Amino acid sequence: MNTLQLFLPCAAGVEGFLADEVHALTGLTGQDLLVGRGGVLVRSSWRDALLLNLHSRLAQRVLVQLGERPYRGEDDIYALAADVAWEIWFTPRQSFKVEVTAQHSPLKSLNFAALRVKDAVADRFRAKAGSRPNVETQWPDVRIHLHLTRELATVYIDTSGEPLFKRGWRVDKGDAPLKETLAAAMIAATGWDPLGEQPLPLYDPCCGSGTVLIEAAQMACRIAPGSQRRFAFEKLLPYQQHVWIAIKNEAVSVVTKSVTPIFGSDVSHRMVDFAQRNAERAGVAASVQLRGGDALQRLPPCEQPGVMLLNPPYGERIAAAGSAGRNARERMGQVQRAGRETAQTDDGVDFFAQLAAHWKRHYAGWQAWMLTPDLKLPGKMRLKESRRVPMWNGPIECRLLRFDLVAGSARARAQPPADAGAPDAS
Repeated sequence: MNTLQLFLPCAAGVEGFLADEVHALTGLTGQDLLVGRGGVLVRSSWRDALLLNLHSRLAQRVLVQLGERPYRGEDDIYALAADVAWEIWFTPRQSFKVEVTAQHSPLKSLNFAALRVKDAVADRFRAKAGSRPNVETQWPDVRIHLHLTRELATVYIDTSGEPLFKRGWRVDKGDAPLKETLAAAMIAATGWDPLGEQPLPLYDPCCGSGTVLIEAAQMACRIAPGSQRRFAFEKLLPYQQHVWIAIKNEAVSVVTKSVTPIFGSDVSHRMVDFAQRNAERAGVAASVQLRGGDALQRLPPCEQPGVMLLNPPYGERIAAAGSAGRNARERMGQVQRAGRETAQTDDGVDFFAQLAAHWKRHYAGWQAWMLTPDLKLPGKMRLKESRRVPMWNGPIECRLLRFDLVAGSARARAQPPADAGAPDAS
């Protein structure tokens, strides 16, 4: 096929990391790779669309842009969709679904906008083929996306199908599991490189069902994140099986054993069992070392200082903190009502203050990276962050904080925090 306009949506704050990933996978630069709001714009080939589906850890989907035009009403949206050559992408025998997203659209009904796209697709197929495809809202063969801004309407066809965070290996999960794409974004933000000359150990002391560890271990083993799942492009007309098989075979040929130490622990032995089973399905059971243990008591898993990376427990996840969090139920406001709360130990002391004291006693020389929606958390821990990366966990605005741990010090090395990624308005 000719050069395609691709859009890879991602979580807010991840755009720069996604652009770096796309460059590493495809070699694209300049006008062929642009950072947009909420994603990355790519001018590339159909083969690259398949490759990005297989290998991207940060993108939510890979969309092909098929049309764009200014609009003022639903008739303009119908005209936009009617001009697309849908017949080169799928057949009347296949089912489809239209999904709509919008930012500041003047339209009163997004459902009606979706209906107009559906009508345009059906009418074009009737005119071209004498029959029309059926609409299927649950498991469609083809997903069409319409995105509306205040003035522009853009229509895409989805090459991914299920969101790309669904890697295909997760079965066991606990409360409020971390999405795989967010775990990968956290790893990217730390700069941790398991394939470097002297890779640092990685440790998650609140590992839950193992999402961070498994993403890290697959990176260390060069296992493609999409290697265990199917994609929507397999049902589209441009799909050629031999091309896809060659891409997958190339990915399999570089898989290796990890030599990077990767550790995880959790106070819940049930969650450790979940993590172990997930690691087995993901093909990395031999590359991670999992143990039970309270985050406030677990000593470093190895002698060499490394990188701690954790999404600490709040709200429904607070039991994962162990004895430190069993009585925690103080609300922090609207953000916490979305699933994040403060934590107190059984004796009424803040969990995070005890965690910081434990780190200062036992983890000198380590980097500790923590994802949190609580912008005042460093003060509560009496630690000074050296970096602060804006990142969104679904609808929750968070910061990924880096602490450079020094033995016995109430604060890390004195240096001003530097935001990475999107500007921090806090």
